[in-house]
Amino acid sequence: MAQGFAELLMYVAPERVRQAQEQWLGRVLQLLAVERLDAQGVDLKQLWRSPRLLITQTCGYPLMTQLRGQVQVVGRPVYVLPNSAGGNHCSLIVARADDPRQRLEDFRGSHGLLNSRDSNSGMNLFRHVLAPLQRDGTFFGHVSLTGGHRNSLAAIKAGQGDLAAIDSVTFDYLARDQSDEVVGIKVIGRTAFGPCLPYITCIDEGGEVIRLAMNQALTDLPEVAQVLAISEVIPASEADYQVLLDYQHQAEAAGLVAL
Repeated sequence: MAQGFAELLMYVAPERVRQAQEQWLGRVLQLLAVERLDAQGVDLKQLWRSPRLLITQTCGYPLMTQLRGQVQVVGRPVYVLPNSAGGNHCSLIVARADDPRQRLEDFRGSHGLLNSRDSNSGMNLFRHVLAPLQRDGTFFGHVSLTGGHRNSLAAIKAGQGDLAAIDSVTFDYLARDQSDEVVGIKVIGRTAFGPCLPYITCIDEGGEVIRLAMNQALTDLPEVAQVLAISEVIPASEADYQVLLDYQHQAEAAGLVAL
């Protein structure tokens, strides 16, 4: 039996979403007759580049800045969630609910939070929406890295930062389940839309066969599809993600090279 790494690590909350991801992967592996390799000890960037990768999900910005030509795009999910449509999503710009500031420009000079420097939803889309508001090449007075969107939400609630951009799928999953993680949080604005996080495989795998198996598994497991709020995985290519580099260039042209 063929073997490969199969991990979906980008959306793991609430817990029922993580469990549904695992059920989905299990059915995909059955359909493809592939044995899942143990990925313990393999970090995310190693996983993305592994020649034994069957399926995982990456962020669109690293796809275009770090992985271009090194992996094969399998497709992108169509989420049935309030801030997603047609295989696209956005970021929600959030602050503490009791913060009196109501407009993005009111946060100029404040403490910004990024999940990571190479994140599309937490940095690239954030930079793009803030670029017209920059002064002398900066917007925030101080920026901290949190390591994850949920960490950013926690830091905002704890008063350890003022403004963050949260992947709308992450936020909508938490809000749908009335998670405490989004209690006390208000949405200040939304970024531009971009293609949802791509599923990838190694360059030598059969991407279309994998995509068809992913869709068949959604059909076979309707309750899982409902929890994931994914109606289908649509075809995608690197060209779909060029818009994310366009957003980068637009922000740079407006004078905001980095947050």
